[in-house]
Amino acid sequence: MSLKPLGDRVLIKPDAAEQKTASGLYIASNAQEKPQRGEIIAVGAGKLNDKGERVPMDVKVGDKVIYGKFGGNEIKVDGEDYLLMRADDIYAVVE
Repeated sequence: MSLKPLGDRVLIKPDAAEQKTASGLYIASNAQEKPQRGEIIAVGAGKLNDKGERVPMDVKVGDKVIYGKFGGNEIKVDGEDYLLMRADDIYAVVE
């Protein structure tokens, strides 16, 4: 894939939606919640501050992150689903 996010945007591969509850019941596909976790696939160069200098990104490729439920734009590349969002929409890095 040759998709490079611009500015402070990141490309995220969302985790698969949970198909079962903790007790083992299957969840209907229309009732499954959108995942809020994923892995960063690509990052932009960072945004510019008031002086025109690049502010480094807080995340890097390979980081597992938690993001807002309705953040980002869903895109499809080579048949795969991804989210393209601003780094500000990422809440945490899972360590």
